[in-house]
Amino acid sequence: MPVDARKHQIRTYYRALFHAWGPQHWWPAQSRFEVIVGAYLTQNTAWTNVEKALTNLRSARLLSVRGIRRASLTELERAIRPAGYFRQKAQRLKILVAFLDQHYAGSLTKLLARPTENLREELLNLHGIGPETADSILLYAGNHPVFVVDAYTRRILARHGILPEKAAYDEIRELLERALAPVAESVADSGDNGNRHLAKGFPGAAHPPSAMSTAKRTALAQVYNEMHGLIVGVGKNYCKKSQARCDGCPLQKFLPLSY
Repeated sequence: MPVDARKHQIRTYYRALFHAWGPQHWWPAQSRFEVIVGAYLTQNTAWTNVEKALTNLRSARLLSVRGIRRASLTELERAIRPAGYFRQKAQRLKILVAFLDQHYAGSLTKLLARPTENLREELLNLHGIGPETADSILLYAGNHPVFVVDAYTRRILARHGILPEKAAYDEIRELLERALAPVAESVADSGDNGNRHLAKGFPGAAHPPSAMSTAKRTALAQVYNEMHGLIVGVGKNYCKKSQARCDGCPLQKFLPLSY
């Protein structure tokens, strides 16, 4: 499929999903640091487990840079145990805070103000951060305009014949970014970034609005944000790993005839 056709198809998917489900209010969090901790904790586990770990951290007053800094490793491990791989993740959170202290005087504001490419490189050099985690931090905590590629994205694009599931991460990311840029331009022209609307009944992967999901951001970051949340909704409810359940999916009509 030619690149322009792929981009057009992705834009069509965005409009179909947004029309069906509306804003997803993803990422659900009350602070930038909660987003970052969630990005670490969601590695290799379901979001429901992450929510349990976040609740534990909040109850123990550890859901902050200061809280992670002062907590013992044992205390931190105990709090995040529901998220799995709790020893690794606790160590990685400690490494993150030590990095913040050493290079940015403990300031998330200073870290997230870095130019996108520079910050992405710094994050990728931290132990335990791969491209998906780095881009989640960039987009959802820092409002940097980068698209987050996850397993759902790969699966949907492959099943719809747009890109192979094993395509390189950056190839997928760049395709989505280029495809969605014109959508962001139309959103910017209309003066509506979607935050004013609430998804009735929270379809797809939608969450109730939160401080971070309704934060002011550029139209480009908002569209990337929405598309990722919409893709999560497709993956969780229809495009499952073991078997696709296409009936009722807003993208069913776009499937190749051979599927």
